[in-house]
Amino acid sequence: MTETPAHANRMLFVTLPVQDVQRSKAFFAQLGFVFDERFSDDETVACMPIGEQAVVMLGSREKWAELSKLPMADPTTHALALYCFSVASRDEVDTVADAAIAAGGQDHDDAQDFGFMRSRSFFDLDGHGWQVMWMDPAAAEADPEEFAAQQQAGTSG
Repeated sequence: MTETPAHANRMLFVTLPVQDVQRSKAFFAQLGFVFDERFSDDETVACMPIGEQAVVMLGSREKWAELSKLPMADPTTHALALYCFSVASRDEVDTVADAAIAAGGQDHDDAQDFGFMRSRSFFDLDGHGWQVMWMDPAAAEADPEEFAAQQQAGTSG
């Protein structure tokens, strides 16, 4: 099997159907996200950069129907994907997850803490499942399992 090379300039765009674009923008703004107004409008789509190479397009259900030839699943009863984004610190995991709950989202599952990585999950206003996570940069560069074993043993690599 041939391996596909990584492309430094490749971007990821994910379109999520939402019931009310403005309501969803307000929700995610409370979590610290900003919007690229060049690719947004007042009713059908909001462009939410996640990082330098990833963007979530919050699209109205009508816009979704224009883009997809398949029927839209109800995110409150069917999961088609889980969305995860990273934050800069362990404490920011709780800050962002708590902001999501305060903004009307629903807590989902208990926090997961593996020492080198911490995460929490929530459902947004439309029922899409999100996870916010932090990973120790040293663990991200090394083998995470080996790094965790070193941490448990009290050694550093």
